[in-house]
Amino acid sequence: MERRRFLKLIGCVPLLPSGMDFSGRVMTVEGPKAAGSLGKTLIHEHFLVDFIGADKISATRWNRQTVRKAVAPYIEKAKSEGIQSIMDCTPAFLGRDVHLLREISREHTIHILTNTGYYGAVNNKYLPKWAFTETEQQLADRWIREFENGIEGTDIRPGFIKIGVDSGKLSELHKKLVRAAAITHLATGLTICSHTGPAPAAFEQIELIKKMGVRPDAFVWVHAQAEPDKNIYPKAAQMGAWVSLDGMGWGEFEGYATWLSQLKSEELLNRVLISHDAGWYTPGTNNSMKSFVGYTNFFEKIQPILRSNGWKNSDFDQLLIKNPEEAFTIAIRKL
Repeated sequence: MERRRFLKLIGCVPLLPSGMDFSGRVMTVEGPKAAGSLGKTLIHEHFLVDFIGADKISATRWNRQTVRKAVAPYIEKAKSEGIQSIMDCTPAFLGRDVHLLREISREHTIHILTNTGYYGAVNNKYLPKWAFTETEQQLADRWIREFENGIEGTDIRPGFIKIGVDSGKLSELHKKLVRAAAITHLATGLTICSHTGPAPAAFEQIELIKKMGVRPDAFVWVHAQAEPDKNIYPKAAQMGAWVSLDGMGWGEFEGYATWLSQLKSEELLNRVLISHDAGWYTPGTNNSMKSFVGYTNFFEKIQPILRSNGWKNSDFDQLLIKNPEEAFTIAIRKL
């Protein structure tokens, strides 16, 4: 029996409509594209983030034209470094605006991927009220519908799943978010990116998705740079998970160069993702661009260090082209 139909029959996931097999491609805000068309990719950035909270957020809090004009120079600078794709990791209820993302994508001729899922970190400030009461299946149904039908009445579909958990042992609520992400992956083939930080929560999540029948290579350990013991990176990589060192917008350049070189020396560079976690036009403040950081520190600060240590163009292509393509190609990764 065809696997998706089997999952539907046992009540695990809904059956996607006929003709919606996007496997082998990536989903941008302009629709499905060949995975190889991503080119150089930054896998964790932001254009706009609104920290007002799930109970107060509204797209009326910002003007899209103003935001586009403010962020334009930073996007063009990233393009001058060869960047062709940016994954916008702003989740729902934190300022995800798919209309804005499509406008930016068209204005700058750059691929942008958006996300589905809910962000439970920061003590659940950015979770909608139903996240507390619905089951993992009900939450997954919401996320799957965004993939099936489009986000908020548009035809824009998510290209990955974004969830967030607090550090330390996972709460029952955050376990539910992880299980909902696993169900969504099994229905859609979208990769799970989880704002995590230190390693204990990362490994707990990997075990949870495995129990749901999902392979670790469907999971991105977001903000792995926050783990103090860098020697634990190989364990996650050897399990198949993606180790995402994605805070390069905020310093520690020598550190990033060292951690990347360590992973390269252990022949694990093919399990690493990099980005800046930069941007952050912040509405509702006196100066919405005051803390905005650009998307080029890797090229300006870290890449020269790595080159001086003998890195070749093929190593950078692994990080910026091959790994994002493999990580975010739509594919159901089932145990």
